[in-house]
Amino acid sequence: MTITSTRYIQSALAPESTNGKRSPKPPPRIWHAIEPPFKGYQPLPTDAYAHTSADDAIVIDNGSSLLRAGFSTSPHPLLSFPAEAARYRDRKLNRTVTYVGYNAYADATTRGQIKKAFEPGTSVVGNWDAMENMLDQVFVGMGVDNGVGGGVGRGIVMTEGVAGLSYTRKTMNELLFECYGAPSVAFGIDSLFSFKQNYGESGLVISSSHSATHVIPVLSGKAIMSSVSRLNWGGYQGAEYLMKLLRLKYPTFPGQIKDYQVEQMVREHCYVSQDFEREMRGYLDWTGLEDRDHVIQYPFTEHLVVEKSQEELDRIAEKKRLGGVRLQEQAAKMRLEKLVQKEQELEYYKDLQNRLVGQTKKEIKRLLDEDELKDEAQLDKMVKEMEKAVRKARNKDLGVEEAAEDEGTQNFPLLDVPDEQLDETGLRQKRHQRLMKSGLEARKRAKIEKEQERARVAEEQRLDGERRRNDPEGWLQSRRDARTTLLQRIKDRDRQVRDLGNRKSLASQMRMKTLASLASDAPGRKRRRGGDDDDFGANDEDWGVYRTVAMGEPASDEEEEEDLDDEMQKLEKELLEFDPNFHESHTMDAQKDWTKSLMHAFLRGPRPFDPDSQREKHQLHLNVERIRVPEVVFQPGIAGVDQAGLTDIAAGVAENGVPAGADRNAILKDVFLTGGNTLFQGFEERLGRDLRAVLPVNAVLKLRKAEDPLLDAWKGAAAWAKEEGFKKARVTRAEYEEKGSEYMKEHNLGNVTSH
Repeated sequence: MTITSTRYIQSALAPESTNGKRSPKPPPRIWHAIEPPFKGYQPLPTDAYAHTSADDAIVIDNGSSLLRAGFSTSPHPLLSFPAEAARYRDRKLNRTVTYVGYNAYADATTRGQIKKAFEPGTSVVGNWDAMENMLDQVFVGMGVDNGVGGGVGRGIVMTEGVAGLSYTRKTMNELLFECYGAPSVAFGIDSLFSFKQNYGESGLVISSSHSATHVIPVLSGKAIMSSVSRLNWGGYQGAEYLMKLLRLKYPTFPGQIKDYQVEQMVREHCYVSQDFEREMRGYLDWTGLEDRDHVIQYPFTEHLVVEKSQEELDRIAEKKRLGGVRLQEQAAKMRLEKLVQKEQELEYYKDLQNRLVGQTKKEIKRLLDEDELKDEAQLDKMVKEMEKAVRKARNKDLGVEEAAEDEGTQNFPLLDVPDEQLDETGLRQKRHQRLMKSGLEARKRAKIEKEQERARVAEEQRLDGERRRNDPEGWLQSRRDARTTLLQRIKDRDRQVRDLGNRKSLASQMRMKTLASLASDAPGRKRRRGGDDDDFGANDEDWGVYRTVAMGEPASDEEEEEDLDDEMQKLEKELLEFDPNFHESHTMDAQKDWTKSLMHAFLRGPRPFDPDSQREKHQLHLNVERIRVPEVVFQPGIAGVDQAGLTDIAAGVAENGVPAGADRNAILKDVFLTGGNTLFQGFEERLGRDLRAVLPVNAVLKLRKAEDPLLDAWKGAAAWAKEEGFKKARVTRAEYEEKGSEYMKEHNLGNVTSH
């Protein structure tokens, strides 16, 4: 067979099939991990600036996830890209190159240099160099002509988060006025712009965006900023939480999980459960798990085994058979040749025995020396051994079983003769007979011990049977306890095997400690070159260290290796036979069955897992994470956030955030949802159900979602830039130069509202 390696990178949302022989279930639907979000060449609207006038404004939705920009006369943003920039030194061009937004994902070099403009998980600008690069991209991309004055020539409307830092606004003013020569600048809250775009007047604005979730009460178009509440959870935290869950779930995952891939998983696969506790309890049930379990496939390299045709397999089998026949014929020929040679040697030495009869001692010694024999005893012994070997070879060829030698008939006459009465030849024969007798006695003792062991086992079985009949409950309890102890031993053994591959485990540390102690007899003294003699191996005990290094603990020659699995099968067989409460499903083999394993359903879904398949090794299974990640907004304690949930926060703002004398129902009649984190399926229904459960019975509650939760903030800011309120709220260049960069004007859509 032929083994080839193939790289699979398939298009997103393409259906995938598995080996139908292994599972009768339909093939699962596969979602493929997205590639870096590089969009290639995108034409820029460089001619848009020429179609605007000085009364028009440049509107920038400065989000921590995406930056959107366009003119107030445009129906939608002209530019939209991530708030990221990459800068590196191009050695070929010998200059520094800067990539902004999606262009920063052009290749591996630029991806490794990506810097985010905002602090992770916040709406606070932390990298002003990256922010300046993004503003350059905005103004150049929209074709801003610096003109004679050297500035952008249009007023700027920029969104900001709730309770933005004054330092951030101050630095942004300096950047826009000093660097870009903006004639005027105005800031406003993104969620209030979205509320205005959707014709909101009084209501409860719930904005769940990339960095946080805010609840803002609005009365008569004015936000009550003193009653705003914040939940430190948004899209960024949700993606980070899913990343942690996946790393805990698949600690040895061979692929590399990227941040943008996890964000896409949250957007595409997660949804808000209407009854989290109930759905979580039954989420991994086998019924319907095929639909609930989403499989994310990462690129992999698979080894494909090319199967041969039946004709090729038959030809190979016939070739092997013929080769075996030839080997058998050659072996038979070699055995025959050896047998003939042995018979010839036997005839020669028998003839030598006959020639020695009647010869003098001197002649006998000469004949024996010619064949390098010491004495006649050695010759007799050699003849007997050769006769035995020839007889054994002939019986083997004929298929005749050789009768066992009767050890009881053996005698050792020289052992009773004193050494003084024997010559040198007799002493050697006496030593030989002593060794023969020792071996014979050892075999007899082993035989007796085996018979005694069989008798002992039979007696134990008889006593065990009597105990089972006399005290069945006690006997069963002893078997249950023995099984529990054996299970723990098996777990310890398996854990030790796993730890051997972990260099930080106790077994690996003990192994390294043993090797270090071998390096020197004096552990506290450094080994000098040529100073010590290496005598390792001189003692037999030295070689026991290899068992210690291999097993992770000292091994004893006296202790026999126990087959724990066979012992467990024996115990479980007895329990199955005599314990009515112990069933086949309780056995260790049944517990290892993937169809009965909750952990398998959690890790690998409703289908079998092939550990040799690279395809399945590079798969992530999203099941309980699909509802666990969005649930944090309603139960922050799930992710360790010490805050109240969104329902309690919204109910508290509605109850206590309205000034005295104001109608609380005025804001409950319009609970407005905006922000990308509200796009989860079931978000609006779940929030409405939970709010109705905590609000008074007579409260009038109406929820609605923004027409476009992602773009309405920019559209609202663009519409506001055309109104008279923008002219009153903007800070002109003259006011900036006179009053400083911290100066700001109050208006209903900003962080400081007018009275």
